[in-house]
Amino acid sequence: MAVIVTEKAANEVKRVLSDQENASEKVLRIGVKAGGCSGFQYNLVLDDHADAEKDDISEQHGVRVAVDKKSMLYLDGTTIDYYDGLDKRGFSFENPNVVKSCGCGSSFQA
Repeated sequence: MAVIVTEKAANEVKRVLSDQENASEKVLRIGVKAGGCSGFQYNLVLDDHADAEKDDISEQHGVRVAVDKKSMLYLDGTTIDYYDGLDKRGFSFENPNVVKSCGCGSSFQA
């Protein structure tokens, strides 16, 4: 398995990249970091490089995606989507590895 970025999420990343210098060289780095009330938080950043030895690298819907191998332990099978509605807007994570998440949904335990 791997991390899956939906077409809608990829389109939003491409929209953001269109305002960036050297956009063709950037990757969407997906990871987890310690924090939040449940233990881990998701981390999405545009990075200038990816390392094939340290990262799981893929191209999805025209976006290069990099997930560091440590984060992949917590993210394997996760689907990242983008929601743009009246009530909220942003990226969402459907992670089958989550055992418990906080009430606001910004952190989790795996």
